[in-house]
Amino acid sequence: MDLLLDLLNSRPLVDGEERDALGDPAGGGRWARERGGDGSPGELALLRRARDVLGDVVRGESPPAALGPLLEGVRRVPGFTSGGLRWTLETPPRARLAVEAVLAWAAAEERFPGRLRACANDECRLFLLDRSRANRARWCSMAVCGNREKARRHYERTR
Repeated sequence: MDLLLDLLNSRPLVDGEERDALGDPAGGGRWARERGGDGSPGELALLRRARDVLGDVVRGESPPAALGPLLEGVRRVPGFTSGGLRWTLETPPRARLAVEAVLAWAAAEERFPGRLRACANDECRLFLLDRSRANRARWCSMAVCGNREKARRHYERTR
């Protein structure tokens, strides 16, 4: 789940400016290597594409089937170890991180249906996984986005 949220949140708006962690080769390569990738330009291109499609799917702007092309050539292969059966993920070159993010999305939808969502602040591009009991979290951060949104509504009411 960490990789999924890291990927979805890798292009935040900071003071109205986009900051893309995958935008430049050096920073994007470092981001990918920190998560077990190779940081190559091909991997970064796939990660950016996966981020865009996943974001559209989470927001409901695209159907889940839009993720299909990211899984082409992927398979799980069974193998036996001294501990028993173990499944290994085989992916096309440089696609492992993007595939793992798509699989994390599928796991989140299965384990936490409807709890992965975009922040309710219109000026924010971040996503959150709501783990609250009531499933009512709306903001990526109560201290930042939640406070701003509540202050904005209060100002509009008192105006």
